[in-house]
Amino acid sequence: MSARSGPLAGIKVIELCHVMAGPACGLMLADLGADVIKVEKIPDGDDVRQSIPPAVGGEPATFLMMNRNKRGIAVDLKTEDGKAVLRRLLKNADVVTENYRRGVMERMGFGYAALKKENPKLVYCSISGFGRTGPYADRAGYDLVAQGMSGLMSITGEGPGRPPVKVGAPVTDITAGILAAMGVVAALHARAKTGEGQMVDTSLFEAGITLTYWQSAIALATGVAPGPMGSAHPLNAPYQAFQTKDGWINVGAANQNNWLRLIELLGGQELAEDERFRTNGTRIQNQVALADVLAPNFRKRTSAEWLERMEQAKIPAGPVLNILEMQGNEQTLAREMVVETRHTKLGAVKTIGMPVKFSATPAGVRRAAPLYGEHTREVLREHGFSDAEIDRMAKTGAIHTPDERK
Repeated sequence: MSARSGPLAGIKVIELCHVMAGPACGLMLADLGADVIKVEKIPDGDDVRQSIPPAVGGEPATFLMMNRNKRGIAVDLKTEDGKAVLRRLLKNADVVTENYRRGVMERMGFGYAALKKENPKLVYCSISGFGRTGPYADRAGYDLVAQGMSGLMSITGEGPGRPPVKVGAPVTDITAGILAAMGVVAALHARAKTGEGQMVDTSLFEAGITLTYWQSAIALATGVAPGPMGSAHPLNAPYQAFQTKDGWINVGAANQNNWLRLIELLGGQELAEDERFRTNGTRIQNQVALADVLAPNFRKRTSAEWLERMEQAKIPAGPVLNILEMQGNEQTLAREMVVETRHTKLGAVKTIGMPVKFSATPAGVRRAAPLYGEHTREVLREHGFSDAEIDRMAKTGAIHTPDERK
């Protein structure tokens, strides 16, 4: 993995983030080759370290997932020594990421205005529940709340009249992290031209809104708010899951050619002349009836049989996999989306791989998540602190570092 420098090699990121959205941003930047130094609080570190079970050898599985490729230090930013450590790290950093509530960084003396004076090239990335402006700027934000307020929960679920359902994955957390990483990369590109850093500001709320592109387009055009449709699609039909003899498959016969191929495969060519299903528009208007007509056919064969037939007919389709099945899937493995890392304590640990591939500057997973304070001494030495200074700060509790010298 040493050859995998990544397109962001040489970029130093100071991560002042915890739980998921901010660490997801740092994970993306680290996978792209940046040196991400995660600063954890004292005494307990990132709150995700307490999210046990599940654990792997006593280490929280969720922390291992969200913090691979990063170096970790532990600093008490409530102490003057701790603040001095962070100030020195930020002096020549390229990027700082934080997901504190608005005003916290300013009260500590590390707001954007103050840091810009000391390091004009710094890209400052803030990830919050609702953003740094507007009437909700001071509210705490969580994925569940953001999913509800962004409209996502109103379009997720089996159908009208059912209880609201959130997307199973914390999609606003993850998407906010990806948007933040995109913003950081864009700001670094702008800095290459201007020599100046800038503030990057995004939120879970906005991340949720971006996931409603189709439904927002419908609402803006019609004045009607779309509702949940199960696995079906508001703009294409048939485009949903169907139950087979032994499971479920997704069928994406979204355009007219695929629709005609599908009904030929099902032996239902007469449906081409049915006025309810003649065009995509009429199929959308009659989705329930369409599903009722098609569903019995799929229950006659197994998922594997249908998928083989769909492949031969060139109709987009795929199985509905659980997470373990996805992780073992041949395409998942071929795309290196489950990879192995070497953890200081645990040895070989598997994690999710880098989803973007580069031909000239390959990105990838180079190291496992750090132990609590694992790289404190190493990072502080790099920034000019002597062992005596490090020992003194460790003794006073301003930093945490493993007992052994490295």
